[in-house]
Amino acid sequence: MLGAVTVHLAGIDIPIRAWIAAAACNSLLSIGARALVRQMLLAVYRKGDNRLRIVIYGAGQTGQQLAAALKTDRSVEIIGFVDDNPTLQSQTISGLKVHSPIKVKALCDKRQVDRVILAMPSVSLPRQRQISRRLNEMGCETRLLPSFAEMMNRTANSEEQRFDANAVLNRARLEDQIPETGESYEGKVVMITGAGGSIGSELCRQIFSCKPKKIVLVDHSEFALYAISKELHALNRRIKIASVLMSVTDRKGIERVMRSKGVQVVLHAAAYKHVPIVENNELAGLWNNVFGTKITAEAARSVGVERFILVSTDKAVRPSNVMGASKRLAELVIQDLATRSSGTRFSMVRFGNVLGSSGSIIPLFEEQIASGGPVTVTHPEVTRFFMTIPEASRLVLLAGSFTRGGDVFVLDMGQPVRIAQVARQMIEAAGYSVRDHDNKDGDIEIRYIGMRPGEKLHEELLIGQDMLTTPHPKILRAREGRLSEIQVASALNDIRLAIESGDSEAARAAAFKWSMPTDDYKDASTAQLIS
Repeated sequence: MLGAVTVHLAGIDIPIRAWIAAAACNSLLSIGARALVRQMLLAVYRKGDNRLRIVIYGAGQTGQQLAAALKTDRSVEIIGFVDDNPTLQSQTISGLKVHSPIKVKALCDKRQVDRVILAMPSVSLPRQRQISRRLNEMGCETRLLPSFAEMMNRTANSEEQRFDANAVLNRARLEDQIPETGESYEGKVVMITGAGGSIGSELCRQIFSCKPKKIVLVDHSEFALYAISKELHALNRRIKIASVLMSVTDRKGIERVMRSKGVQVVLHAAAYKHVPIVENNELAGLWNNVFGTKITAEAARSVGVERFILVSTDKAVRPSNVMGASKRLAELVIQDLATRSSGTRFSMVRFGNVLGSSGSIIPLFEEQIASGGPVTVTHPEVTRFFMTIPEASRLVLLAGSFTRGGDVFVLDMGQPVRIAQVARQMIEAAGYSVRDHDNKDGDIEIRYIGMRPGEKLHEELLIGQDMLTTPHPKILRAREGRLSEIQVASALNDIRLAIESGDSEAARAAAFKWSMPTDDYKDASTAQLIS
């Protein structure tokens, strides 16, 4: 306008069409400049933030619904679609270009894609797994997305499959066959050490159903203690709960807690149990598992606790690793105290691998399968006994009602199971196929990595063959040899001196020497006493 007035006053005659054209060009340049500045600012913003760049594999209804949902999320940037349908490729859907699968690798590299989401719920699960494996091999991280209807209403026909732990047991589950033991714990003050662990936390839950007067939770992990305490408070606020952050090696502290809380029953589940870690940390493992048990048991006897039950392991039978040796020594300590205790009744429960416990093979295999494999097994023929967490916990509680003093209870767990077979079952249950020399196009490989230090090919539950019955047909009482009071004192002294001097090799040697079956070292120990 200003230009038109100026030109008119100057007497210059410019056609009206020229003015219209100039105005149109000016508008276009102004809009273009603003759009350019906007895109530059958005580019700077996107470069400066930490947005997740994704590609949606599947431009169908589910993929479009996912794109529409994610467009409102400022932490996510959708790069585009990928689809196997040639008629959709090169089209633009919901403002996003559809690419061919053969261009996925180049697209991910060029646009720095963080993740590819498979939004194809109508495609069979094996086909989805195959696509996922191919993308993983290209270096593209993938996730599988079910349909929205499926997420809202999962049915038995859902593609999501869960592993059935019953297949591992190779026998019928027994928790329903193990009777309730509520009368043995009702109205009692029960202390559970290692209360935040896999077995300890399940013991807490089952003890709650027995209506105790009070439950005392002891754990040296603050988070584990908080988690189980919070869960129990939500279950029943009428039962008193005392959460004690303490190590079982705190002699004065453990005795003080037992005395002040009026503890009547102790379930001792606190232990370092991961074989490779304890194998490389002998001193800490022996101190916690052996002396922690001794300190807690002696405190129980001193205070006058009615019953003390030790949770043990099949790795304590003819141990080949430090963890197993430490648990066998803990058993020997309890057996010795049982012979010298007129008030407290001591017993122990020995069982095999517990399905789903921390560090067990089931969570490990699930994690390896979720990441596309391989699933690692130490040896093709390695076997283990398995039981469920409810079975293990019910057995511990039942042992407390059966005990006469110094008893070793074991559960009839059927035949041992090959770990390689467990790996195969879990892979197939997840919808994958096993990749081996017979099926080179399979999804996940089972890789044998060799036996770890101190690991056995086969575990045992019994040191001897003498077994006694109990009121329950599936629970047996083992009759096993034990050390004398002098021998136990010598064993503890040897290990204590090694720990105090920081001598790992001496501690290891002493642990294996004294944890051998009594028949193996009877002559040696007798000669030592005579000398």
